[in-house]
Amino acid sequence: MDGFYRLSVPQFLCLQLLMLALYSFTTSATSIDGVSGSYWLPAVASWYGSPQGDGSDGGACGYGAMVDMEPLKGRVGAASPILFKGGEGCGACYKVMCLDKSICSPGGVTVIITDECPGCRALTQFDLSGAAFGSLAIPGEADQLRNRGTVPVMFRRTSCFYPGKHVAFRVNEGSSPYWLSLLVEFEGGDGDIGSMHIKETGSNQWLEMSHSWGANWIMNGGPLNGPFSVKLTSLSGAKTLLAINVIPKDWRPMATYISRQNFLF
Repeated sequence: MDGFYRLSVPQFLCLQLLMLALYSFTTSATSIDGVSGSYWLPAVASWYGSPQGDGSDGGACGYGAMVDMEPLKGRVGAASPILFKGGEGCGACYKVMCLDKSICSPGGVTVIITDECPGCRALTQFDLSGAAFGSLAIPGEADQLRNRGTVPVMFRRTSCFYPGKHVAFRVNEGSSPYWLSLLVEFEGGDGDIGSMHIKETGSNQWLEMSHSWGANWIMNGGPLNGPFSVKLTSLSGAKTLLAINVIPKDWRPMATYISRQNFLF
């Protein structure tokens, strides 16, 4: 293993392609980043922003200023397109660990995908906040690790855990009874969203929402009459959560409505 740690980033990129090719022969393509966390896979990690930065507001997932606040604070990053999945990978959590034992912490860091890194060179790459990248290092070596810019890492999916938080739904600006746009926050467990439905009170019909961008989903048509129940199905594990009447009759744009539950895992 000591020789493995001396690989350069270009050499590691070649190894990454080889290992991913071998991996495809042993498991289905859909489980490359499965939540089971059974497999460690090769990747590259870089960082952006200020050295101690917690991550940029906004991003391709649309989470906005919440990336600067607990529990996301200092744990966010962008992912290459194969992991970002056109936005359906938003909210997924990954355990990332760098490989040079002379400078890297054996504990690694758990990061939440809040943005896309379309310019990443590697097939699987994490562009982390300065704070998250520094957390890969052993105490006192964060600056030295950041000075390297890009390092080989291993990663695997892990369950998302937001202590004291429940799944929340932010009604986006511009929403109306004829066009409803929701952003999902603090989804535990799988973290990602595969489908989303809403149901009006008094109706037996679940209306399927369309994925818009990032963690945002929309419903066209109407008029839609609240209160609404929301049904979420995770992308990775196909787990379902029902938030009954979570959005009230007098809902308004730019408000956030919190459910009473979160995914179990």
